[in-house]
Amino acid sequence: MTHSTRIVGAIALLLVAAGCSSGPEQQGANPLKPLTVKEQVSSVVKKDGGYVVNWAGVLANSNPWHFGENVVATVIAKDAAGKEIVRLEQPLNAVPPAGVLPFSGEVVATERPTQVNIGYRPAEWRLAGRIVSAFQPFPVSDVMTVRRENGYVVVGYVGTPYRLPASSLEVTALLRDRDGKLLGGGSAFVDDVRSDGTRRFVMHIESVQDTSRIAKAEVQAHTWGSSSRPYEQLALGGGVPMHTVKPTTAAFARDRGRQGMAAGDARP
Repeated sequence: MTHSTRIVGAIALLLVAAGCSSGPEQQGANPLKPLTVKEQVSSVVKKDGGYVVNWAGVLANSNPWHFGENVVATVIAKDAAGKEIVRLEQPLNAVPPAGVLPFSGEVVATERPTQVNIGYRPAEWRLAGRIVSAFQPFPVSDVMTVRRENGYVVVGYVGTPYRLPASSLEVTALLRDRDGKLLGGGSAFVDDVRSDGTRRFVMHIESVQDTSRIAKAEVQAHTWGSSSRPYEQLALGGGVPMHTVKPTTAAFARDRGRQGMAAGDARP
């Protein structure tokens, strides 16, 4: 075998090995799909001192191995003559792999807007360090809602499924009518969420039109920050075991599991 033949053979082996690779690395080589806007809505409410513009939406990430980072929503409000009276850039939290991100926001305008447009800066992609199932949702419990004359109140508790404490979480409530149509939303922040307890959140949402149409609040919590680092650190620290209480009943006197088969019996 000549020296040139050895080189050609080595290159061929490298190409075969590269073609047979699989897992996240191979997924990362494929073109990544952009974030999609599942739904969004905006409303304008007259308040003392101006007009409150409220918006809410849901972004979806269909890429199973990548976080969508540094996403920014640009909110532009104009008056009837087309004059721009509000321009605001809202950094959003990182969107988890194969997950969704609900978000909301509001701003006060001195003049009455007649149209509100929301645009999005394309995400920057980062390969996740764990599989999708490692990024568990933050449990939300005991959610209560109260309709008031000048707004809507959402109260509840959020916990964490991870061993490490979550330094800061953003809790977002999407307000919907009886048919599930999105009407608006609100957000609150909770800090230092630990596995041995829950943290209370309260939202006073006063910027959604016609609160009588609100039938339910859909609440989710996400790590606060435009990068995946907070979520990655929690997942790498491991989850809290589901069963932590030692059984109090006595063990079975006789194992009720599958009995062994007689020698030579090959039946299933």
